[in-house]
Amino acid sequence: MKTMTAVLTKEDKMSREEIYSDIKATLGLVPSFFKKVPDSTLETEWALMKKVQMDKGAIPNKYRELIGLAVSAATRCEYCTLFHTEMAKLNGATDEEIEDAVHFAKSSVGWSTYLHGMQIDYEQFKKEVHHIVNHARWVQTHMKQ
Repeated sequence: MKTMTAVLTKEDKMSREEIYSDIKATLGLVPSFFKKVPDSTLETEWALMKKVQMDKGAIPNKYRELIGLAVSAATRCEYCTLFHTEMAKLNGATDEEIEDAVHFAKSSVGWSTYLHGMQIDYEQFKKEVHHIVNHARWVQTHMKQ
């Protein structure tokens, strides 16, 4: 796949004021953390935030925010946890879905800790996972009949 990289000249780049105007139009204010971003990367960081955090993607935004919440909770980032919780609610997540996402993250991190700590053989684990998935497919296929 051929990709094109845009090279912005100084004249093509938005000014800090223009970027702030876009941020304010989108968010209602310019969050203080954006005011800390250097001029050299502000336009890129804002564009990336809009693309990754706000644009529609293959995964509906509610579920993307629930994933973001689960990751944020697992990494213990209170800033991101608050942001993704509120964005998940804004995108229609219920309290039950929020709890389920966090509970799932807790379980995943716990099992990851155990598997790594016990140094479970990865190749054996991989074989067992494939066996489990094949069994589940078989059960699903035969239960529908």
